[in-house]
Amino acid sequence: MPLGFQSYVFRDEISLKPQETMSKLASYGYKNVEWCSPKGYQGPFMPLVKYSGKELKKITNDSGLETTSCHFTWDEIMDDNSLAERIEFANQLGLKHMVCSGGLIAKTSDEVKKRCEQMNHFGALVKKGGLVAGYHNHNGEFDEKLDSRPQYDLMLEHLDPSLVKMQFQVAAITSGYKAQDYFRKFPGRFISAHLQDYAPNDHEKEVVMGSGIVDWKDFFAAAKVGGLEYIFVEMESNPAIMEGCAKYVKSL
Repeated sequence: MPLGFQSYVFRDEISLKPQETMSKLASYGYKNVEWCSPKGYQGPFMPLVKYSGKELKKITNDSGLETTSCHFTWDEIMDDNSLAERIEFANQLGLKHMVCSGGLIAKTSDEVKKRCEQMNHFGALVKKGGLVAGYHNHNGEFDEKLDSRPQYDLMLEHLDPSLVKMQFQVAAITSGYKAQDYFRKFPGRFISAHLQDYAPNDHEKEVVMGSGIVDWKDFFAAAKVGGLEYIFVEMESNPAIMEGCAKYVKSL
């Protein structure tokens, strides 16, 4: 799997100096950047809204990186007209995966099921557009429970695996849930993962991969079963350790 990073970690720098920032990450050994949809995220990504998918692809490639995945917000993909335009943007950008950045958490089981039906519809249109749809979790999908079960487990029941794959956020380990357990329990349902690691004595402190609480050898062994195609390092609270993480992954 090519070593990738999530652009949100460097959202301010990458928007103002995209080529310079990406070239720096490429020098660390990163090969792939996962974008956040500038139109959907706005905020710090606003300077990039002016670029077409084709133009953003060129900037990315000229920096020595590929881009195969991008995060999109719930609001920009739940309207069919907006989604059609976003699929066109994704194809121009050269993506393989369109990942919804969240939105399935609900107050009742019925509401979770309804939102999953909406996500399946999104997945069907994305598939028709020649791409693969994904859903990205945060800790909330595990912390928020219905009938004593993590909502994430309900989502896996109601999402159609032929239409919507999963992108696993390893940060869920701080809520007691390991990515590799889900990879083995639900083989083939995962397309990518966001990688984080935490200090053994402080589960809120992000540390260089390999020095924390995640068993990375087991993770990567299980990743083959889960179906992972891409990995994206995301040390949002401590971007300074992104270089060390790249060195660690390359050493495995």
